[in-house]
Amino acid sequence: MTETSTTHSHHDPTMPPAAVSSDAVLSFDHVSMTFPDGTHAVDDVSFSVRPGEFVTVVGPSGCGKSTLLRVAAGLEHETAGSVAVNRSELGYVFQDATLLQWRTVRRNVALFAELDGMARPERERRVDEKLSLVNLDGFADKYPRQLSGGMRMRASLARSLVMDPLIFLFDEPFGALDQITRERLNSELLELFARQGFGALFITHSIAEAVFLSTRVLVMSARPGRIVAAFDVPFAPSRSPELRFDPQFAELSGEVSQALRGAHS
Repeated sequence: MTETSTTHSHHDPTMPPAAVSSDAVLSFDHVSMTFPDGTHAVDDVSFSVRPGEFVTVVGPSGCGKSTLLRVAAGLEHETAGSVAVNRSELGYVFQDATLLQWRTVRRNVALFAELDGMARPERERRVDEKLSLVNLDGFADKYPRQLSGGMRMRASLARSLVMDPLIFLFDEPFGALDQITRERLNSELLELFARQGFGALFITHSIAEAVFLSTRVLVMSARPGRIVAAFDVPFAPSRSPELRFDPQFAELSGEVSQALRGAHS
């Protein structure tokens, strides 16, 4: 399935998992994860994310969505199967902005580049460029406590963007924000995605957010998490907020919702 498809369809769990794509920036190949305490978190998950694909995973709480991201990032190690990803080309945005309170926005955004040993002139050029990309140019010398929740998430995003990652992992980054801020950041993230062309794996509990952002939505079952349904999203890459009121958007959201209700059982 690709983002150019104009259909959306369920993944039949009786079918073999999707083949791992050769041009993928992230691939899970029959990945399972059992924690040392015996908790079986993820079961036989296979899918790929290619450059320019925005794949969102929805599923019941505790189904292993965040575990998948942690395995991709190397923070947890899969107990079966394999993950293919270049972790030096990976950006990770958490639910919390994780900014250092004693650093200005500029110095927070520079952090990963500093740790990577990037030369100062190049680092400063990239920091300025990414601050502009996320609409924070006027806030470079502010401290995190002086920013709204939405601005803090923009700063967190810019910090990873400085490294020009090929694949972005997003762990419910907008979950704690109010609806208006969340929708605005959804639109800004889509613009960034269109401009930068990275691959993205996004976790959310919001079906509307999943459908609005994605080229493909995957539904996970209750723990142990398996992929039980997959939907291609047929909308053009450039999406206005008004898309949420489109009948086709409502229809697709309803189908994802139905699959998610089935995943809880």
